[in-house]
Amino acid sequence: ITVKSSNQDTVTAAGEKSDDPPKEEPWKTALKTTVVDLDAGEFQGHKVSLWDLLHSQYIPEENRQELLELYEAGELTLEQVKTVVSTIVTRAAAAAAAARAEPAAPVNEPRAEPVATEASSSEQGRRS
Repeated sequence: ITVKSSNQDTVTAAGEKSDDPPKEEPWKTALKTTVVDLDAGEFQGHKVSLWDLLHSQYIPEENRQELLELYEAGELTLEQVKTVVSTIVTRAAAAAAAARAEPAAPVNEPRAEPVATEASSSEQGRRS
């Protein structure tokens, strides 16, 4: 890897064109090759790269940008990014699952009863 890295620098510095596709940043490659096994949401039972988790629906854009900047700057280790991303995705997936599991009908029933009770009470008040 070191040889390729220094070779890339030489080619870039010389300004020569190469048939090879541009090399990816090492920090980005690390995120794409580090795999996490999460039992959460759509990732349950699958091994997923940190890169895919970072770009999933569970990580808000501002959090993603902040994590990427901190990691790229060396302020977060790969292990720290893995922990933070896993925690965010697990919590967000659990919250989404809880929201889906809660049926809408029970939420409406308590509201319907007091309304009916109030209506009958006020009708009885008018009749008296």
